Amino acid sequence: MERPQTRYAKSGDVNVAYQVIGDGPFDLIFAPGFVSNLEYGWEEPSLERFYRRLASFCRLVIFDKRGTGLSDRVAGLPDLETRMDDVRAIMDAINAKRAAVLGYSEGAAMAALFAATYPDRTPALVMYGSYLAREWLAPGRWGAHRPLTPDDQVAEIEARWGTSEYCDELLREDAPSRAADQDFRQWYATRLRLGASPAAAALLWKMSMTTDVRPLLPSIKVPTLIIHRVGDRNCDVRNGRYAAEHIPDSTYVEPPGDDHLPWVGDSEAIAREIERFLTGVWEGGGWEERVPERVLTTVLFTDIVGSTSKSAELGDSRWRALIEKHHAVVRKHLARFRGRELDTAGDGFFASFDGPARAIRCASALTVAVRELGLEIRAGLHTGECEMVDGKVGGIAVHIGARVAGEAGPGEVLVSGTVKDLVAGSGLQFEDRGVAELKGVPGEWRVFVLAS
Repeated sequence: MERPQTRYAKSGDVNVAYQVIGDGPFDLIFAPGFVSNLEYGWEEPSLERFYRRLASFCRLVIFDKRGTGLSDRVAGLPDLETRMDDVRAIMDAINAKRAAVLGYSEGAAMAALFAATYPDRTPALVMYGSYLAREWLAPGRWGAHRPLTPDDQVAEIEARWGTSEYCDELLREDAPSRAADQDFRQWYATRLRLGASPAAAALLWKMSMTTDVRPLLPSIKVPTLIIHRVGDRNCDVRNGRYAAEHIPDSTYVEPPGDDHLPWVGDSEAIAREIERFLTGVWEGGGWEERVPERVLTTVLFTDIVGSTSKSAELGDSRWRALIEKHHAVVRKHLARFRGRELDTAGDGFFASFDGPARAIRCASALTVAVRELGLEIRAGLHTGECEMVDGKVGGIAVHIGARVAGEAGPGEVLVSGTVKDLVAGSGLQFEDRGVAELKGVPGEWRVFVLAS
């Protein structure tokens, strides 16, 4: 059977490689795990059968995330937000307004964030063998069983990546049922080497170690199927069970087996569950376009430090002219970073973003830009589920964002722990400010200040 052609979607300045298989009635985006290589993947019969099986009931789209496989190599490491942009670019390239997203292993975190952020484009979510947080890797993965520091683990991956011994170690965790199969063993090792260089693999792991998507799971409001094999040797079953407990109205399936790769072991059982779920959503009208009532959003609050004394010093007329210049600067940067102005109260701004890293970079740029006007601002950010009513954004996440801003000092960009956990790989650095009690918000909240 003819193999699909590799095509490229332009995401910013980066070319993301993808393939389309089948012509079913709805689209399914398959978000890969740690590394992949589109064309070499077809050399393994079990993976080809799995792709063909999924494509028997949908139009399947597979891709190599930027920095891996056939996609462009990039400087540094893309964060989850950037990878979401890549998925949107692929959807636009294939003219898909809405598509279900299937994320497995490390790709499940991005898929979950995508579904929570863009429910209008995601009629359904499937998470298989999910990786949510580092402490829930199975014992032994990436040196987790050895007393290595995070930096030592990164160094070990870079030093040993691609060697036969190391590939065999990973194979025994990813696909123990095929570890003695010499043909599969050779294919698996070659796929790792073709999927990422040692430096790229080390950077990918560095991002994974600092990512934690657990706080966003309750914000997912699209139909969700979670599949996690009970003995998964890579990602502990606690990942799947936690996701099932915290994603509202989700469906959880826990099949037997200890293989992590979905196309190994009883892959037909995995594909059958996915088909049953997605066709049910399709036949139930789940692909119809809907305006979401709640979405995962990053909110930004800013205000001018010492505005009262500054206005008294300048007088009404000069102060009003300065405020107009301040507002123009803020709006210019909101447009640059895809922010949306929601409210302006006196000298403060309230804005929303579809990605936390963009919001942080916008806030950082603003603190620098307004200094040229002789002003100092403070900024606070939080990412959480927000209510959408007549174009307005509300809910507890908004209150948390405002309270975080209130804790910021002059010239500071302060973020909640949720924001920090979602921007792993962005290159943004933070200093721990400890635990804060946010007035009117229950519980204690760990906050971090953006390092200059």
